[in-house]
Amino acid sequence: MTAIGRVEIIYVIVNISKCGVTPPIRGIHMTKNEQMDQLCINTIRTLSMDAVQQANSGHPGTPMAMAPVAYCLWQRFLRYDPEHPLWPNRDRFVLSMGHASMLLYSILHLCGVKDADKHGNISNRLSIEIEDIKNFRQLGSRTPGHPEYGIAAGIETTTGPLGQGAANSVGMAIAGKWKAGYFNRTDLDLFNYDVYALCSDGDMMEGVSSEAASLAGHLRLSNLCWIYDDNNITIEGSTSLAFSEDIAFRFKGYGWRVIRVKDANDLRMLARAFRQFRNTHDRPTLIIVSSHIAFGSPNRQDTAGAHGEPLGEDEIRLTKRNYGWPEDAKFFVPDGVMAHFRKGLGRRGKKLHKSWGRKLDEFRDKFHREAGLLDSMLNSRLPDGWDSELPVFPPDVKGIASRVSSGKVLNAVAKYVPWLMGGSADLAPSTKTLLTFEDAGGDFSTANPKGRNFHFGIREHAMGSILNGLALSRIRPYGATFLIFSDYARPAMRLSALMEVPTIYIYTHDSISVGEDGPTHQPIEHIASLRAMPGLITIRPADANEVVEAWRVIMQLRHEPVALMLTRQNIPTLDRSRYAPASGLAKGAYILADAEDGKPDLLLIASGSEVSLCIDASEQLKSEGIKVRVVSMPSWELFEKQSQEYRDSVILPTVSARIAVEQGATLGWERYVGDNGQIIGMHTFGASAPFKDLQKKFGFTSDKVVAAAKVLVKI
Repeated sequence: MTAIGRVEIIYVIVNISKCGVTPPIRGIHMTKNEQMDQLCINTIRTLSMDAVQQANSGHPGTPMAMAPVAYCLWQRFLRYDPEHPLWPNRDRFVLSMGHASMLLYSILHLCGVKDADKHGNISNRLSIEIEDIKNFRQLGSRTPGHPEYGIAAGIETTTGPLGQGAANSVGMAIAGKWKAGYFNRTDLDLFNYDVYALCSDGDMMEGVSSEAASLAGHLRLSNLCWIYDDNNITIEGSTSLAFSEDIAFRFKGYGWRVIRVKDANDLRMLARAFRQFRNTHDRPTLIIVSSHIAFGSPNRQDTAGAHGEPLGEDEIRLTKRNYGWPEDAKFFVPDGVMAHFRKGLGRRGKKLHKSWGRKLDEFRDKFHREAGLLDSMLNSRLPDGWDSELPVFPPDVKGIASRVSSGKVLNAVAKYVPWLMGGSADLAPSTKTLLTFEDAGGDFSTANPKGRNFHFGIREHAMGSILNGLALSRIRPYGATFLIFSDYARPAMRLSALMEVPTIYIYTHDSISVGEDGPTHQPIEHIASLRAMPGLITIRPADANEVVEAWRVIMQLRHEPVALMLTRQNIPTLDRSRYAPASGLAKGAYILADAEDGKPDLLLIASGSEVSLCIDASEQLKSEGIKVRVVSMPSWELFEKQSQEYRDSVILPTVSARIAVEQGATLGWERYVGDNGQIIGMHTFGASAPFKDLQKKFGFTSDKVVAAAKVLVKI
């Protein structure tokens, strides 16, 4: 076989006791170092057992089985400074098997990882104290059932939905490669970190991990290592019930290096596997580790402790007895364990961090501009002049599609913000998301790590998860596809909102005006469903200048993801000398046109392409003596952030005659039109036809709006 095609298998003698630990072989003496290794591993295990038992909820088996793997990685290999857990060049550890959260909480505590506040200031307290472990899965605790980003330092991403963490790690690895390509100089490597993800059988079954692994192999991300816990167990029982593929050859097909370790307890072979990953420079690595979940009782079934069930006090006593542990001691950390981690991980991490600090000082001395950009990126600040070339679009009745104007604005911003980067799920020509200015860097690849255009392929789900990994690495990422395919990206979008990271989702072809592609490509319920997601900001601009203002808002967000929804078809660019400035978008909704006396008989409220439709209808109604206010409402979420006084000044409580117009599901608009208002929207799926025919068929015409208005004002 070729080097790339070879599957490397490391064979060792498997000796797993009833408790899942490899004890000393009779007659063979363990060295002091080996005894300390085993003591640390068993401390991880017993903390995990005790926490799950006290909570009466959780998954003790996997943390117990994977304790040697986590110990070997953190103590011997991970480049991580527990005193400075936000060090930009730290290795990343992602627990994709989020149900095994006690493994991460235990290791963070024992390693003495310090906490950091929301501003990045390091605290004197530990990220995870022993009291936090005692409060595992309790209300308000720092140790929820699945790891959540932002609660405690050392948790690199929110995991739980299987496959997400693994896909996030691909984004983190891409970010590492890009930072190295952009900032590193000869003999001055600021960025060379690796990314490790611990994965389960469930991660391997989820489609998002397949998408992400395929792209990682294509991009030859040599700084990425997945560790697969091959334990043949899921909640329903043996994986043989539903899973029989050859993972090793699947990943070989993706272009990964594959290494096997036949016993999760064998620290020597685990260390060898990690060294082989470190020495691989042309592809990502998958380490398949075989583990066996077993406990004190020889008859206990693996699945119980593996997923969602405490062991029980009797089982814990038996297991601790097999460890040589005090049977009734709970949350016991033996003397010397934390000191041992300080001597290993702590000493190594401190030395590496100090060395990096000296390199950073040298970089600042030699490369002032780039150092300023680096500081801005790491602190989520925008560079001076970032908005200096934002365009102003002249009035145009024919107009321009908002996807096209967005592409122009994106390029104007990205020119000044080098870490603004992204791409499309194979639709860049349609979504207009390619960066085309002179210094854009071209396409990201192994040969060109400075590239800022990403080709995600037709992998919408992985794209969203990879974007989150990039965002967690201080990159400002965007990903684009048609709005209809937000369905495929939705799990990742939800995690963007949950983690409060400012990932940018660009969705074009935002209505039935997609036209001839028909109902499979025409979004109906999608805008409403995205508005229902807590923490996500949706923006649907009415014209090119609202697009400009949308990007102005988006770039200043630090904790909210955005879904920017754009048209395929041309929409008029409004004459802002006649209508209110587009800067009103920043407040979510604003009075675009009003009755001369400011006392309208009727409110017309719309988003996106339907705003110009309401403008046309208002002119006709005005000629018939009806006083109309037109409200452009591109973002419900931004509007709801405004004061009650402002909201009432836009949507007058005294005017009950209101019409909302949007080419999507009507759900939710009732909050703005009230009991006496009317909503012109979609109640069925669309159809295949030219978009003007569709607008007429489904009632998106000025005549339909005028007729509805006359009914409401009783003319």
